[in-house]
Amino acid sequence: MDNYIMIQYFEWELPCDQRHWQRLKADADNLLRIGVSGVWIPPCCKSTGPNDVGYGVYDLFDLGEFDQKGTVPTKYGTKSELTEAISVLHEKGLKVYADVVLNHKAAADATEETVVVKVDPMDRRTVISEPFTIEAWTRFDFPGRGNTYSAFKWNKSHFSATDYDARSGETAIYKFAGEGKEFAQAVDEEFGNYDFLMYANIDYYNSDVVEETVRWGRWITQELGLDGMRMDAVKHIDDNFMQYFISKIRESVDRPFFVVGEYWRGEPERLREYLSDVDYHMTLFDVPLHFNLFEASQRGRDYDLREIFKDALVSYNPMNVVTFVDNHDSQHRQSLESFIEEWFKEIAYAFILLRKDGYPCLFYGDYYGIGGEVPKAPMKDRLDPLLLARKFLAYGEQLDRFDDAHIVGWQRLGDLEHADSGLVTVISNTDDGALHFSFGESHAKTVWVDITRHRVEEIILSDYGEADFPVSGGKVSVWVKKVAVEKIPGGLPRE
Repeated sequence: MDNYIMIQYFEWELPCDQRHWQRLKADADNLLRIGVSGVWIPPCCKSTGPNDVGYGVYDLFDLGEFDQKGTVPTKYGTKSELTEAISVLHEKGLKVYADVVLNHKAAADATEETVVVKVDPMDRRTVISEPFTIEAWTRFDFPGRGNTYSAFKWNKSHFSATDYDARSGETAIYKFAGEGKEFAQAVDEEFGNYDFLMYANIDYYNSDVVEETVRWGRWITQELGLDGMRMDAVKHIDDNFMQYFISKIRESVDRPFFVVGEYWRGEPERLREYLSDVDYHMTLFDVPLHFNLFEASQRGRDYDLREIFKDALVSYNPMNVVTFVDNHDSQHRQSLESFIEEWFKEIAYAFILLRKDGYPCLFYGDYYGIGGEVPKAPMKDRLDPLLLARKFLAYGEQLDRFDDAHIVGWQRLGDLEHADSGLVTVISNTDDGALHFSFGESHAKTVWVDITRHRVEEIILSDYGEADFPVSGGKVSVWVKKVAVEKIPGGLPRE
């Protein structure tokens, strides 16, 4: 079986030019070349306006088809351009995962008088006011779409809280009062109860809401031919609903359906508990590993590389985890900013791409660059060797050498299915060094080169198939058979 990766095909600062679906369509061949199997596309539903990244979702049934919120296309393009891009990806054998935002709705069409109580933002279980009336943005009539695809209209009965009173102009956490209006209990316990995140908080104790949301999930899966979903902000959504929603979507398709959840928390115990709570209906992003990589990049030579996988979710649930280095939330100027330092970025990708466990995710912002006020240059030429090493060579048994605090590595012994496969990865966060590895007498006198080109010498294994594999300080070297590099289709990017 071949190695694959998924790619998060967007970053927060993409240009607002409505051409992103066109870029994706044109990039299909390159994605196939570097070993991508699944493409995570940005939220494709109509949001607060033409510049919205997609998380301020307004109308789930508008994929860039109707004149709503000042635009027909979304930030990324029209529905027809989206379906064309997906069709091309499918022709190449690539899967498509939609980013699904089910926690809240934004940019309502009208306000409604709503009886609420204020709750303590640091402990949402604590009520800090008597009931009173606000003007809440909770009426969603979708005048641009009308009843196309769905006649369901949203009102205050479908929400449990909001954060803005249009009457007073004040912001707070306003929990709706009335029978059955409680925060969901099967959510993260941060702030006492972390059901509420932003905007108008959807109430999944309401059976009409559950029915409509499942109906939409089946619709978009069929409409776009989706192969999976990335579920946004699952720590804020009732666990029971999430399990039910995913099970109903899977019942409606005749193919494997991949689901990964974003649960932004660094403690692995809660993530492992969540996987159990949803009966392993989804995988999760390895947020603890991301934080380890971030800390390692910050501390440099003061970080013990032997600890890089300590408490990482991939160490406990290798079959239910998506590993990643950075994403749109961790990049600069975002609320969850924790961006890996540039010197360590290539090392971080080696840790997720060249090992046997986890489903690694490549971030568009790392590969193609980041725009905006804190731009980052693309790392395509630096990451391509690692991606191609994963696609063609990172196979076979894995033997680790995590004996030293500052120089670690592993070897993959290769397999018969992938010709000339096998590799050695050596990483240093301090000075130059080397690790000794053996491939046995069958590899005697074979010539090895560093596919990253950080080391330019060639290594010839001994009569016993052994050698010291060097690495430069603060770098990663990936040693592979020279004959294997020469066989990689299209070759490697030039320096």
